[in-house]
Amino acid sequence: RLDVEIIPGPNVTVQADGDQLDQLLINLLHNAVDAALETDGSVTVSWARNGTHLDIFIEDEGPGLSNTANLFVPFFTTKPKGSGIGLVLSRQIAEAHGGTLSLENRQTGTGCQAQLRLPL
Repeated sequence: RLDVEIIPGPNVTVQADGDQLDQLLINLLHNAVDAALETDGSVTVSWARNGTHLDIFIEDEGPGLSNTANLFVPFFTTKPKGSGIGLVLSRQIAEAHGGTLSLENRQTGTGCQAQLRLPL
C-alpha cells in the first residue's frame, strides 16, 4: 500500500493528445511509485499555473536520483526489469506538445521531483 496525495491546483485546459499525455503521466507516476515503495515513502501530485504554462509536479519520497546525467538516455535504466525507454518517451511527448520534462532530487527531504511544463 502506498499513500498518494493530490494537491489540487486551478482548473486549466491544455491542448494535447489525451492518449499521449496519459502515457506520459502514467510513466511518471509509475516511476514515482516504484521509488517510494523502496523506502515506504509517499507520492505527491500537484499542479499550478505559471504565466502561460501549466506546471505539473510529481514528487516521491524514494531514495532519490543517483545519476541524473543518464536519465533521458535511451535504454539506460537502474531498474532490474526496466527498459530504459519510459523517460525518453515521456520527454519526447512533452516536447512534441511544446513542453518540457525535468527530473531532479528534491530540495527538502529525500526523493525526486518530476516537473512537466506544458503551454496553455
